[in-house]
Amino acid sequence: MASRLSRLGCAALAAVVLLAAAVGGVVWFLDDAHPRAASRTCTATLDGTPWSLSADQADNAALIAVTATQRGLPARAATIGLATALQESRLINIDYGDRDSIGLFQQRPSQGWGTVEQIMDPVYSTGKFYDGLVRVPGYTELPVTEAAQAVQRSGFPDAYAQHEGRSRAWASALTGYSPAVLHCDLGPAAGPGDPDAVAARVQRDFGGTVTPAVDAAAGDGVVVVLDAAGLAGVSGGDAARSAWAVAQWAVATAEALGVERVDVAGGRWDRTADAWTPDPEGDRPAAGTVALTLAP
Repeated sequence: MASRLSRLGCAALAAVVLLAAAVGGVVWFLDDAHPRAASRTCTATLDGTPWSLSADQADNAALIAVTATQRGLPARAATIGLATALQESRLINIDYGDRDSIGLFQQRPSQGWGTVEQIMDPVYSTGKFYDGLVRVPGYTELPVTEAAQAVQRSGFPDAYAQHEGRSRAWASALTGYSPAVLHCDLGPAAGPGDPDAVAARVQRDFGGTVTPAVDAAAGDGVVVVLDAAGLAGVSGGDAARSAWAVAQWAVATAEALGVERVDVAGGRWDRTADAWTPDPEGDRPAAGTVALTLAP
């Protein structure tokens, strides 16, 4: 009797093991057939700490940082601008807020910041913020919260400080001081990339022009080549820093512009990877340029 029970127990155990293996096989098949959905998250890492934004937030962060650079302002100004927009609007260009506050920086038409239409233009509102910031004596030496408050006159003056770490990481990446640290986890492009849309965005953010070219050998569609030295506004002739500033701007705007891949001397980012990889030998752009491969 005991022997029979033992045999039955072994048979039951074997059945459980087979069932678990079968379930595991099904799960593996489903996972393989349905890969993980992209998170639409972009991350900038500073001193080993990753700081994330959504793809929409990253797109606006790119404009804010580039505007500081184009005005010849230090990376500290970009940090202050990003921290302010994170607190005021979560880096989303919203058309509502406290009383008549609107836009990235929650500026108020009734307080002389401009018309509703003007403030809802991210380029205008970002420029108006920096117009105010540069009038703050010694703003680069002030704590972020004091510098931001001097411009904004917020009812919550200490709130800006909580965003300093994230803002420093993104400012450092987007001004080129920290190369190969900004990447995005994006799904397939919604449609083919448009070189005219890229040219318009470059004109909007940098005030420069681009040269589209078709990479017939690669068969990947249109490649837009950016002259980083002519766009980034980096002083001191630091070509490598300029190139990384433009390259990481391109990653931050990749979802909106249908960018599949970004190449710069020293690295490559594409939608299938969650980090920069070394650029392949013999397949790197010329020094001082950044190549954007658009979705076909």
